Amino acid sequence: MSDIPPVSTKADPYAALRFPEFRSFVAMRFLFTFAYQIQAVVVGWYIYQLTKDPLSLGLIGLAEAIPSITVTLYGGYIADKSNKKNMLIRIMGTMLICSSALAFVTSQTAADLLSQGMIIATMYLMIFCIGLARGFYSPTAFSTMGQIVPKEHYPNSSTWNSGAYQLGSIVGPAAGGLLYGFGGITSCFVVILSFICMSLSCIIFFIKSHPATFVPKESIYKSLEEGIRFVFKSRMLLGALSLDMFSVFFGGAVALMPIFAHDILKVGSEGLGLMRAAPAIGAVVTMFIMAKYPPMNKPWRNLLFAVAGFGISIIAFGLSRNFYLSLLILFFEGAFDSVSVIIRSTILQLLTPDEMRGRVSAVNSMFIGSSNEIGAFESGATAKLMGTIPSVLFGGSMTLIIVFITWLKTKRLVPLGLKEINSSPTQ
Repeated sequence: MSDIPPVSTKADPYAALRFPEFRSFVAMRFLFTFAYQIQAVVVGWYIYQLTKDPLSLGLIGLAEAIPSITVTLYGGYIADKSNKKNMLIRIMGTMLICSSALAFVTSQTAADLLSQGMIIATMYLMIFCIGLARGFYSPTAFSTMGQIVPKEHYPNSSTWNSGAYQLGSIVGPAAGGLLYGFGGITSCFVVILSFICMSLSCIIFFIKSHPATFVPKESIYKSLEEGIRFVFKSRMLLGALSLDMFSVFFGGAVALMPIFAHDILKVGSEGLGLMRAAPAIGAVVTMFIMAKYPPMNKPWRNLLFAVAGFGISIIAFGLSRNFYLSLLILFFEGAFDSVSVIIRSTILQLLTPDEMRGRVSAVNSMFIGSSNEIGAFESGATAKLMGTIPSVLFGGSMTLIIVFITWLKTKRLVPLGLKEINSSPTQ
């Protein structure tokens, strides 16, 4: 187990940003997330407009999750033994090609040439390819961050990395809803492609080539097994990943937002953009607080509180019929989720040896990274079976049940700090 530097409850909030490569990495993270979130909003809205079927929204998540889960362990192995910069360039280039194809298939030219069924099938195919790229992106980005920031600044870098993602998640959905409402889907994809190109430039021109820290001396299967064993023998890592995976799986109400915007709250694509942005606003506000006061003094207790708050927010959102109240509830949902993400990503960075970062991050992606998409499918399927609002209430209730069961099984971890948990023989 790697040594853990002391984690204070008050720190230099800008420590990680003092490193130029990390600033470029954060810029890349924001620019790509901004483009990705616009694309998620407009693709979901476009497909729902064509099909009027809640299950079609769930299938979007499933089409991205299946390939991502399938390749993510291999992606972690490749990330560990490869040059991270070159990997990121290839991944981002793939994303650019897929988004270009989506731009074409949603254009008027494609509408004149292709049937509606062919357009939808092509969109799902491109989402599938994006899922493949994502299976390599998460472990590669995680490994890159570990190489460009000193270990003592991992908690701060995790906070800023999460903040960049959340900031992109604020302005991306809002911009996507407004662009779609006032300029149409073509203008949305012009912005999407431009920002993916800028994120690619951040990698090419501002991030250095770092040699791999892992040289395989055994078969790929043994190497992958080593990463899986590391996670499963760490009680804190395994518990945090499991808790987040199940809570996100059942709390996937975000996939149903087009239905809330179109049929329940009746606020159109502009309102959908604001609804998608509200959780990220809450997350960014929380991120600034956490940069000054990291939630790592009693991480397990704080994680349980955060996930419980997330579940309560999901239930409240399902019950709300007022647009502005729904935005406020979504704000708090994002705030609670941000605390959970910061705690989980910090302990993952601190507890993982450099030579295993890609493989351990791949296990994390299998737990967490695709649970959003699988959760979206769960939400779409339950909405089809029991109705939109009951499915949201069901998801929030299941999240609270999972937190309660986790608390019963891990009471001894609640009062402990990160150092104490790591030094425990049963950790």
